Amino acid sequence: MNQQQIPVDLRHAIRKGEMTTNTSGLCAGFVQGNLCILPADWANDFLKFCQLNPKPCPIVGMSKAPGDYSLTSLGADLDIRTDIPQYRIFEHGVAVDQVTDISDHWRDDLVAFVLGCSFSFEEPLLADGLEVRNISEGVNVPMYRTNIACEPAGPFAGNMVVSMRPFKPADAIRAIQICSRFPSVHGAPVHFGDPEQIGIKHIQTPDFGDAVTIKEGEVPVFWACGVTPQVAVEQAKPPFCITHAPGCMLVTDKLNSTLAIM
Repeated sequence: MNQQQIPVDLRHAIRKGEMTTNTSGLCAGFVQGNLCILPADWANDFLKFCQLNPKPCPIVGMSKAPGDYSLTSLGADLDIRTDIPQYRIFEHGVAVDQVTDISDHWRDDLVAFVLGCSFSFEEPLLADGLEVRNISEGVNVPMYRTNIACEPAGPFAGNMVVSMRPFKPADAIRAIQICSRFPSVHGAPVHFGDPEQIGIKHIQTPDFGDAVTIKEGEVPVFWACGVTPQVAVEQAKPPFCITHAPGCMLVTDKLNSTLAIM
């Protein structure tokens, strides 16, 4: 897949079933987003949960009204029901299916939330000459459940999920400086160094995504991750929910540069 592909063309390819894998490194320069879709009577509590936990759950777009699946503020000819490579279906907090199209599951009472994704800050890291290991090894980014508690809102609660990228210490400091400019896509890391301090016992066995090589002299660096809402959904147990599959994002028409703060 061409990294310079135009987002609308990528979304059309996904819609046709021509692309069903993770989106890391695709459409350089454009914002990618995590997804959480809930019934309208659960949406206000989830919105508050995101507002209380902006590091893992930064909102970049949402349905204008229940039933809205076009999210026109995020892209031309965008259909949230078909334009993500893989979706997870939850019932009462349990993942019951993984599909490439949710048209048959769509309802008029559903509200879609799109949350900032760490894939968007990988671009400025690469531009600064830093190696992003999941991209160089061609795999999904490793993601882990932690012991870092989120602020609860109504039924939504749980611990943060983090993504990890290894760097030499000097490069880790540079990565922190770069990512601090992008609070809408998780911002600066939440931890680096000893994984056990945040409840991760087996760094080579991620809870989501794929393991990557950690070379001698490198330290793991952990960012808040947009899979966190899936943990909150497991806790809240709404009767119905749809999320993206980890690593399979919505690629929008928004430029990463519009999210940077100077």
